[in-house]
Amino acid sequence: MIYADNAATTKMSEAALKTLTELIGTTYGNPSSLYTFGQEAKEVLEQAREDVATAIGAAAKEIIFTSGGSEADNQALITAASIGARKNKKHIISTKFEHHAILHTLRNLEKQGFEVTYLDVHENGLVRPEEVGNAIREDTVLVTVMYANNEIGTIQPIREIGAVCRKHGVIFHTDAVQAIGHIPVNVEEDNIDMLSASGHKFHGPKGIGFLYVKTGIPVTTLIEGGAQERGKRAGTENVPGIASMATALKESVAALDGYKAKLTPIRDRIIAGLNEITHSALNGDAVSRLPSNINFCFEGIEGESLLLLLDDKGIAASSGSACTSGSLDPSHVLLAIGRVHDVAHGSLRLSLGEDITQEDADYIVKSVKEVVEYLRGFSPVWRDLVAGKSNFIL
Repeated sequence: MIYADNAATTKMSEAALKTLTELIGTTYGNPSSLYTFGQEAKEVLEQAREDVATAIGAAAKEIIFTSGGSEADNQALITAASIGARKNKKHIISTKFEHHAILHTLRNLEKQGFEVTYLDVHENGLVRPEEVGNAIREDTVLVTVMYANNEIGTIQPIREIGAVCRKHGVIFHTDAVQAIGHIPVNVEEDNIDMLSASGHKFHGPKGIGFLYVKTGIPVTTLIEGGAQERGKRAGTENVPGIASMATALKESVAALDGYKAKLTPIRDRIIAGLNEITHSALNGDAVSRLPSNINFCFEGIEGESLLLLLDDKGIAASSGSACTSGSLDPSHVLLAIGRVHDVAHGSLRLSLGEDITQEDADYIVKSVKEVVEYLRGFSPVWRDLVAGKSNFIL
């Protein structure tokens, strides 16, 4: 079986799994307790906080542990909104292809009187820093732009966008769930004020993530009930899970150069092969994208059928975000870059892991070609296109 859905979740690394299992059995004290068992857990917790902070160029006190990326996104946006409400600044800038953890939170803020400007991301799936600057107003409190898109893998010019925000005195948040552990991220160099991440995207456990908040930004608490995380996130910390995430992050960051060197040529090998399929198109920029990400549209087929038949051939893939896999609607990301509904329905996302081989890549290309040809063979939409009854789009 070839697992090519690492953007949805990754397999835990051996080191992360070892950390998790060892600590579950030995370090079970409550880190808020003063006795030895608790203080041992506290020491592990704070070492993990230091390790996470070091990995992204932050200070340990700027890291808040959460249940994952979605919670971190929510807390970041609500924090900025609370600051804006106090200063009578109720304008937020984001993009049309953010993760739903961002988009749904923004929708709720709009119901509370905030105005949101949703920037275009253009056909190549990239946000333009100058358009961010042009959208900033006197009442803008926050800009939130994802670091790397979870579906089409495009890497945004975060450093440049952050510089624009610094120039205008606007808080800058980035959802870095897909970026952390896959490309270099440094919050100081990238001019980031708040950043969200999730452990299971870089070979850590599920249910653990973190929020970076730059010193000086007053954090709004979402979960009340205790003084954990300096009073910013109540609830006894999952010390084994947090330490396991920190182990995975350290390991991933240390291996970034090798990760890119291995995956980029394999990614490009698959892209070249899939480009040979007629009336297909790569979604997102060919260069400014994650080393692991491949996203294609194939005209005349349905993505769901493609995934099921690929699964029969031993390939696990997806057609978009795992968070919306039950939806019959086409991807909002693909619509945002200009794909029409009929084409967006025929999408395929492959997100590679470190264990991928060139032989795997060739098998993926061969299998996708076979399945696309098979599905087009009995597709009435494809027959109409070939017969000239309707026009090709791709």
